[in-house]
Amino acid sequence: MNKMPDYLDDLLELLYPSQCITCSERLNSQETYLCMKCWMDLPVSRFHHESDNKVAQLFWGRIKIEHATSYFQYRKGSRYQNLIHFIKYKGLKELGLETGKRFGAVLTESSSFSNISLVVPVPLHKKKEKKRGYNQSEWIAMGVASALQRPIVANNLFRQIYTPTQTRKNRFERWQNVDGIFGVKNPAELEGKHILLIDDVVTTGSTLEACAWELLKIKDVKVSIATLAFADL
Repeated sequence: MNKMPDYLDDLLELLYPSQCITCSERLNSQETYLCMKCWMDLPVSRFHHESDNKVAQLFWGRIKIEHATSYFQYRKGSRYQNLIHFIKYKGLKELGLETGKRFGAVLTESSSFSNISLVVPVPLHKKKEKKRGYNQSEWIAMGVASALQRPIVANNLFRQIYTPTQTRKNRFERWQNVDGIFGVKNPAELEGKHILLIDDVVTTGSTLEACAWELLKIKDVKVSIATLAFADL
């Protein structure tokens, strides 16, 4: 297919200008998806400097996690909830990659994440990934891995049972929804590794806990957790 002529592209931009997905202001020619002001105003958590942060506390008494953090936090209805929504449901996987790179750059500031061996995204069931066209957590993980200069292993941990969405479920229902649904294809590949488990957003931590349980069955494995966002309910 021929590329749209520049003058038609310019006309479309005039009639339907690109807007920031969080504040709806018009983007300039150097901006993509988010305006610079919204990037600067992103409610970055700084959790990676706090061992007892809100994300880490989700797993206390539940499972052995080395470190846990989120890039930013938001409340329901926040304009930054749109960032997650567009990455997850609107096909903006490249935004997931870019935000992952920014997150990974922040993680390099912390000694807690300096000894990570490899990066593993929380997997989608193949049926859901086929329907969506991509796994948003994998694209975020690609960005984080790039910034940390660590390999990404995206096809070893897998979701073996298709489950309904976690939306509108309470903590116990969320745990029931993910209990025993993950598996590992090749445990030897992960033996002795410190794995950084990546997801888009954490609310109760049930999905991440279920993933970590499977990974921690492998000999000498350590697991840390990093999510793009923490939903501060």
